[in-house]
Amino acid sequence: MGEREFDERFAGLFGERWPGLRAALLEPGDSVDFGDGLLEPYRLDSASVVAAKALRLPESGEILDACAAPGGKSLVIGSRMGQGTRMLCNELSSDRRRRLSDVLDRHLSPGTRSRVTVSGFDAAAAGGRVCERGRFAAILLDAPCSSERHVLKDASALGAWMPARIKFLSRRQWSLLSSAFLLLAPGGSLVYATCALSPEENDSPVRRLFEKYGDDALLDPLPDADGAERTVYGVHYLPDRAAGAGPLYVARVTKRPTAG
Repeated sequence: MGEREFDERFAGLFGERWPGLRAALLEPGDSVDFGDGLLEPYRLDSASVVAAKALRLPESGEILDACAAPGGKSLVIGSRMGQGTRMLCNELSSDRRRRLSDVLDRHLSPGTRSRVTVSGFDAAAAGGRVCERGRFAAILLDAPCSSERHVLKDASALGAWMPARIKFLSRRQWSLLSSAFLLLAPGGSLVYATCALSPEENDSPVRRLFEKYGDDALLDPLPDADGAERTVYGVHYLPDRAAGAGPLYVARVTKRPTAG
């Protein structure tokens, strides 16, 4: 396994587009200095700003950034939070959690930072706790993914790449997404995002959400945007057609409000 299998996999997925997309993935991405409402700007992919802004924020209640490190999307959400809301930024890895805390401390104003908490629970298991279900008025799930742009730029990672990586991560993504939906309050907004190329990690977990939860899960389509390619359930930013942004897949759903 390795580079040859990697190229075969994605040439099969993208066809004649793959050489150009592959070249674009190796180029520097379209990063921006996001500074709205922050003490100092934070540099992140322009499509990541779009993903964080896609979350419909409540006027009150609690927001969850389920897999928050390194913290760029948390900053975008924090910059938009109203006074009546709080945010829980969760990260399972202790090392990444320390980095997340540093980013929040450095960039958020003291008033906003006082309404942001950092935690380290397993977001894939949290939905199994009945007492936690329906807790959050809005949830961003930027799920761990194959991150092919980083793989291509790391010779050791590319040499060790295997197709099984996609299958393994898609199972984890489904566990996270299903759990997040259980944690979401009725009427709440849930944004699912990855920086993966494959439908198995993008549309497929979202499709499973609708299959499992039926009419309780409602697609909340994202608006058309420059560089965003429509998929069945969301949009996909790919750097060869999005001026260097991405890869970033974004889908948005809501939970049906409680009757009455």
